[in-house]
Amino acid sequence: MNFHDNDVIPIDATPNDRDKIVREFKTALKETGLTVPMATTNLFSDPAFKDGAFTSNNPRVRAYALQKTMNAIDLGVEFGASIYVFWGGREGTEVDASQNGADSLKRFREAINFLTEYVLDNGYDLKFALEAKPNEPRGDLFLPTTGAMLAFIATLDHSEMIGVNPELAHEHMAGLNFTHAVAQAWEAGKLFHIDLNDQAFGRYDQDLRFGSYNLKSAFFLVKFLEEVGYEGSRHFDAHAYRTEDYEGVKDFARGCMRTYLILKEKAEQFHQDKEIQALLAEIHADDGKLTSITGKYSPQNAASLKRQSFDRAALGARSVPYERLDQLTVDLLLGVR
Repeated sequence: MNFHDNDVIPIDATPNDRDKIVREFKTALKETGLTVPMATTNLFSDPAFKDGAFTSNNPRVRAYALQKTMNAIDLGVEFGASIYVFWGGREGTEVDASQNGADSLKRFREAINFLTEYVLDNGYDLKFALEAKPNEPRGDLFLPTTGAMLAFIATLDHSEMIGVNPELAHEHMAGLNFTHAVAQAWEAGKLFHIDLNDQAFGRYDQDLRFGSYNLKSAFFLVKFLEEVGYEGSRHFDAHAYRTEDYEGVKDFARGCMRTYLILKEKAEQFHQDKEIQALLAEIHADDGKLTSITGKYSPQNAASLKRQSFDRAALGARSVPYERLDQLTVDLLLGVR
């Protein structure tokens, strides 16, 4: 299980309250066999953060946000977390006149640099994962996409400690392809954690049951994660419908896991399907004749490539049977293959 600090310890708890809750929570984890792979800080619910936390215009708010996060890091480590997620739910603006965007990013950078030094100084075995979202609850959030987060990470003092936590709903809110964002993070070596749910494109943050809205997108995401051998948590950051009772919430949790496992089986079926694989072989056909001169630049390779003759008409006339491939994928998902 994963948690924000105040999911476990109320924000106004006394030190004695905290110690009692920690003891009880540790006992519950031991009795149930649950583990805590990831933790995070709530820097968005309390009114103190109404104008931001790390990027707030108020220096006392920024200092409080750092203090709160250090305490929450201590808590996460105490329960065994190895990943610490940062979602800047209030790091943004409604009124652009209120902040200079460059100054805001500088403040965010200083906060993350401060906290990585805190982790190193304490000898914690902990990595950070930054989570992007385009808007809500602020009108516009800073670093709104996974790609923006990846660019920001490259500017940090200890970028090797910091990756991303992409969330399906957040990329779909911006109308983007979530699997592409995950692939970019993976290729960069920065896919430290992932939040799975579902989401209608362009809507408010719905956090629907995984695979309940856009099944084909969910399939290609599962297929990608399984193909590349992603070994991190499959974290379902989602919510049951508000119509549900306690048993319905359990149905929701089982449904998220069941759908993932079904799609995992479908991905294996995709790989075993001879017709699908024949189409992919046709689409990706390569005689290897140009690989040696296009893979890596050298003056000789550039000269050789410039001497090549290409039949532009033939290239344009070649068949690319994506309609057939896509329908076979739909047939597979509908259970008729």
